[in-house]
Amino acid sequence: MAEQLLLAGLIALKGYIALHVLTCLVPAFLLAGAIVSFVSRETIIGYLGSAASKVKSFAIAAGGSFFIAACSCTIIPVASGIYYGGAGIGPAFILLWVAPAANILALIYTGSILGSQMIIARVVAALLMSFIVGAVMFLVFRKEEQRRILTIKSTGGRMMTKKDIILLLLLVVSLLAPNYAVRAGPYWAKVAVWAGATAVVAFYAWRVKSWPEIKGWLKESWWFVRIILPLLLGGVFIVGIIGAVLPQQWVETWLGGEGLRQSFLATMIGAVTYFATMTEAPFVDTLMGLGMGKGPALALLLTGPGISLPNWLAIAKVFGAKKALVYVPTIIILGTLVGWVAGFILS
Repeated sequence: MAEQLLLAGLIALKGYIALHVLTCLVPAFLLAGAIVSFVSRETIIGYLGSAASKVKSFAIAAGGSFFIAACSCTIIPVASGIYYGGAGIGPAFILLWVAPAANILALIYTGSILGSQMIIARVVAALLMSFIVGAVMFLVFRKEEQRRILTIKSTGGRMMTKKDIILLLLLVVSLLAPNYAVRAGPYWAKVAVWAGATAVVAFYAWRVKSWPEIKGWLKESWWFVRIILPLLLGGVFIVGIIGAVLPQQWVETWLGGEGLRQSFLATMIGAVTYFATMTEAPFVDTLMGLGMGKGPALALLLTGPGISLPNWLAIAKVFGAKKALVYVPTIIILGTLVGWVAGFILS
């Protein structure tokens, strides 16, 4: 039994490393390091900082997140990059939630499998949850944010140039292109797209940046790798073990109907299990075919890609354990309530 569990964890870890590290995490780490190194803090503070209008900063964070096709683990370096670059805690955690829970690529795929009704429900639910999450994180940590504003302002910031903006856009392309350009087919096609985009990034950086600037950028990127990657890999290993011991018949039996209990169980399964972006839709479709209610299905669609056990661990390490202990239960409570209410509306 112990050997089977160990093997299940290793298989999950192998699949994650093979399919996600190169084309997802590497560009995400490079983008996070570039945000810290090249983005003007004044720009981030002006649009997403704690002193900015909450409605404006929350809307920008939520709206921009729809275009970032990333899973719950890939988005952590990006969200932490803007946070340490000067963004407020609300916008940072909105990005952390919306990008994996309701990015446009996952929405299109959801519609093709589950229909337009589930797309609309997923968009509305993700937006409502994002503003509540942002408000909760800001209110709980407002005193810490006030102290942090003074620290950020006192450090000043460098002005962004046109070359900085182009480099950041190229990095965003290298992060998104593998998923947007290759939605089906062999994984080597994603690698080829990633390699081409990364080569363009490297060539442009070599042309416009000095070697000390590139070293500083790589140093910042390595900080995110060192802090986040070990926890992600450990979390994926644990999730593989959980998947091996969780009986499928139990899931099918307890997720039928539209009650609060079913919604909570669906949310908890999604909150612990790791789903790469777009893999949640076929999984939910299978469970719905076995009798899963629409409300629990929506809860799983949101929390499955939105959070995961590896995500919890990495958030606690990067943002602090207190923030993880506020954020994760908030998502679980909101996911449960959204699924419960949606069950009555969609059924």
